Amino acid sequence: MRRTGSEPITARSPLRTRLVLSLWGLLWAVGGTVAFVLLGQTGWAVACGVLAAVAAADAAVVVARMRQGAHYRPGRDVPPYQPPEPPGPGGGR
Repeated sequence: MRRTGSEPITARSPLRTRLVLSLWGLLWAVGGTVAFVLLGQTGWAVACGVLAAVAAADAAVVVARMRQGAHYRPGRDVPPYQPPEPPGPGGGR
């Protein structure tokens, strides 16, 4: 696929999807923790609680990165990427 140089403009961030998945996992982990506590399954409740903590930390990292915004925005003076050279005769490297 030939690069056009418009990739930084047209690229989409996966952070929103990651945030949604993280919150969905947090919801299920908290629900599992509550359910296992009510059933008296301490080991599973602790496991779900740890998973909930990991999901909450991931969501916090994603929110922080979303608030930072884009870091690298090339200006008009940065030329687009050049396509790779086609291989020479013999198909060598």
